Amino acid sequence: MSIYIGNLSYQVTEEDLKLAFAEYGKVNSVQLPTDRETGRPRGFAFVVMETEAQETAAIEALDGAEWMGRDLKVNKAKPREERTSSRGGGGGGWGNNNRGRRY
Repeated sequence: MSIYIGNLSYQVTEEDLKLAFAEYGKVNSVQLPTDRETGRPRGFAFVVMETEAQETAAIEALDGAEWMGRDLKVNKAKPREERTSSRGGGGGGWGNNNRGRRY
């Protein structure tokens, strides 16, 4: 299981997170998603620690704590939900108004 950390400063780095969470145990991994267009962090991250007890200690200590000018939201990460297509039916192509036209 992993820990979700929300309301992060956009200046935070993976190394910052590793150091902060290392106070509560061994950090196995840090994932800091970035915006596809800007490359800037999206304001949240996921941390995986070695044991559930370490994760619980980190959550209890850091949820609501002020860090880098922001009040953190720290809790157990929820499993990722399957995404369904939000696009309507149809195959994309040409609409009905374009049938028979030559270009």
